[in-house]
Amino acid sequence: MSIALRPSACPGLLRIVPALDGGICRIKLNGGWISAIQAEAVASAAERFASGAIEATNRANLQIRGIGSEQEALIESLLAAGLGPHTAAGDDVRNLMLSPSAGIDRRGVFDTRPLAEQILATVQSHARFHDLSAKFAVQLDGGEALAMLEHPHDLWLSAVEQDGECWLAFGLAGCPTDVPASAVRLEDGHALVVAVLELFLELARPDQTRMRHLLAEYPLAGFLARLAERVCLKSITHWQRSSSPGFLHIGAHPQAETDHVYVGAVPPLGRLSPAMLRGAAHLASEFGDASLRFTPWQSLLVPNVRNESAAEVIRRLEWLGLLCDADQAVSRLIACTGSTGCGKGLADTKGDALQLAALLQRYGQVLNVHLSGCMRSCAAAHIAPVTLLAVAPGRYDLYFRDAGQPGFGTLHARNLTIEAVAALLDDRSRSPLDA
Repeated sequence: MSIALRPSACPGLLRIVPALDGGICRIKLNGGWISAIQAEAVASAAERFASGAIEATNRANLQIRGIGSEQEALIESLLAAGLGPHTAAGDDVRNLMLSPSAGIDRRGVFDTRPLAEQILATVQSHARFHDLSAKFAVQLDGGEALAMLEHPHDLWLSAVEQDGECWLAFGLAGCPTDVPASAVRLEDGHALVVAVLELFLELARPDQTRMRHLLAEYPLAGFLARLAERVCLKSITHWQRSSSPGFLHIGAHPQAETDHVYVGAVPPLGRLSPAMLRGAAHLASEFGDASLRFTPWQSLLVPNVRNESAAEVIRRLEWLGLLCDADQAVSRLIACTGSTGCGKGLADTKGDALQLAALLQRYGQVLNVHLSGCMRSCAAAHIAPVTLLAVAPGRYDLYFRDAGQPGFGTLHARNLTIEAVAALLDDRSRSPLDA
């Protein structure tokens, strides 16, 4: 599969971009799903053609880092495993996020996977959609308990049950917890996505690459009026998506099917070794359905495990070095590649995150913290409750999330060491004002 790829800073399977630690290849997984055989192929490719570093991303994809001169051989090995797009030009536009528990979640209103397959086939096969930005993204939410609801998307769709019928509420340039713009019947979901993408491409200037850019100048009411000419819309009132319970991506959780669970495990700071990925794949074959599901929390699930096998699967995942306990401080931390692999990183964020995790664990604190090596915030698509922004090696500005403030939130302190950050977070969590 060869094609002249458009320039982009975003890595893909067919476009390997350089970094300090070598090339980066991003493998987009449909719905976060990968077979055990394909996981083995990724592990082998990382060993043979790269440094062995594999990353779980915040869009439920995988990245191989540290790729050397054998880029074509790496790409060919992944294509042979069925990990590529249907068409070469369609790789960039495979940005459709599902719940990691789609089809097996107890709270799911419908199985989103067939509709997702239809949408993905369309965006890859229609050349017009290849003009979309590599960052343009769609979310399809089936009402699952396990769902990332904080990542902004250019278009989101969320299942709604009204009067015994399933509808899809939708919104533009936001999240499923926002007030929806309108709704369509479930059977019109595919037509809605096509209509939104076509209308966006018709209205947006070349510099307006995201829906938010267009809506900053083009009124939402006008967009919806044009959209209603192409697909039947229904006004939806008195409904808003409720937030999901936390940390359902860690540990064993019941599925819709009786006597089965999925087991969630977090690779420390999103980084997998080939042995970790290969071992998880073997467990999926032995105890599950021979597949893994990656999540937007940079973790993985082993689905369809029988109840009686859950403890053994957890034991063996932990033996591999994965984290299956949400009370482990490091399981709640996110860190970008940092200065060891990125030329823009001002600090060794992953090393500093491990130090911070050890200190927080010692204090008995388990907090959601994001360490970013620069303002780009590559590792987290949403704003974390606590953000550390690197300003120099081992030094960070500290922000707390604030809905009234743009960016990371409210700046609380500047130029802190990791030890000072840990002490300050411990003091704050014990303060009666924050109880």
